[in-house]
Amino acid sequence: MAGEGLLSWKIRSQISRFSNKIGEGFGKVKRRFISEMIFGIQACKDVKISQISRSLNEDIKLIKTEERLCRNLSDSDLTESINRWTCWEGGGQVERDTVLAVDLGDVRKRYAKKMENLGGIRDGSLGEFGKGYWLCEVVGAHPYGDKIIPLYGELYAQNADDYRSENDQILKAIYAVSEATEGRGIFAIDRGGDRSRLINPLIDKDLRFVIRQSGKRRVIVAGRGKLSVKEASRHCAKGVDLEVEIEREGDRERKRLHISGMEARLPDRPQTPVWIVSITGLGPNPVLLLTNVAPERGYNHFAWIADVYLTRWKCEEAYRFVKQSYSLEDVRVRSYIGLRNIYAFVHAIFYFVSVVIGQKAKLNLILKKVCEKAKRFFEVPSFFQYAVADGICRLLFASSSRVKKEPPPDDGQLVMEFMKPPP
Repeated sequence: MAGEGLLSWKIRSQISRFSNKIGEGFGKVKRRFISEMIFGIQACKDVKISQISRSLNEDIKLIKTEERLCRNLSDSDLTESINRWTCWEGGGQVERDTVLAVDLGDVRKRYAKKMENLGGIRDGSLGEFGKGYWLCEVVGAHPYGDKIIPLYGELYAQNADDYRSENDQILKAIYAVSEATEGRGIFAIDRGGDRSRLINPLIDKDLRFVIRQSGKRRVIVAGRGKLSVKEASRHCAKGVDLEVEIEREGDRERKRLHISGMEARLPDRPQTPVWIVSITGLGPNPVLLLTNVAPERGYNHFAWIADVYLTRWKCEEAYRFVKQSYSLEDVRVRSYIGLRNIYAFVHAIFYFVSVVIGQKAKLNLILKKVCEKAKRFFEVPSFFQYAVADGICRLLFASSSRVKKEPPPDDGQLVMEFMKPPP
């Protein structure tokens, strides 16, 4: 138990340092609130205010803790501040060829009626329409590594007064990340990104991208004139055959792929070369990609572009982790600002679990012990954040439920109960 108490204190110390960095520039009350939320969500693996309040284990009535957290949660929007911090902190780890996966998700509220700005969404997991809120996430990952870097996360609603369009939301996220990374990285977007209102601004900003195609976009092919991407892909030069192992939704499968490509031009950007890449073998129909990433010596260009896009599937696990590990769709905050703040905190925790605990060399021993506390029957999965979240929850929940000792002498510093070392 003594060893477990020490490990718990080390985790709480890391949470405290992390919270102080995010809260830098805010007043004392707001910094305390940020620390409590980041600690509480991890301690109970839940976003319900009642559960977070219980995990804080304060010497006051539970309802008073809930009222304070709710009041602060709806006071001011912290989304932009938290995203700015994670973008600039994580941006330093983004290399030239890091894949920046841009994805839209949703938080579905089946039975909600009174939540502010509640609107229509499409449930991606079930393929049906419902009520809820949209999510926009940018996650960085390298094609040949396991490192995940959460960079940007925002909850938004179509019915909000400041909402303009989905294109604006996506470009807002891309611009925030590209500014922090100084243009490094390759943005990878699914078929929903096949829009001129997204592609043209990316070209204008000289940002590299790989976007999956629906096949209907028109391109100019030398010697053949204007063709749809689907038609143009039939004229691709002979490509390469590769055998790859693909992991998606926890399942691994070996597939034999044929990858080919060709150069083309966009009708409204005839001076800018683009390349069409066709991947067959992933499904019944070829996967068609459009990219402005130019070929370089030393590797097969079209195979590299295929690797970039397939890396985006690795980043899709991020949404599943956030939703499942912290019960995001069970959020019961009514105010729109409160909802945005809840998701911003969960995004910050995702960064903490992935980068602060998961990747810093000096914390490797803590990571190993935390994963052991997760008490999993099988080995830690490649997306280790699940095990880290389970282990942190077990440690923090156990420590927060203990009988409290006398506080140390007051030295003028703000020290909350969950930040104090074990006796």
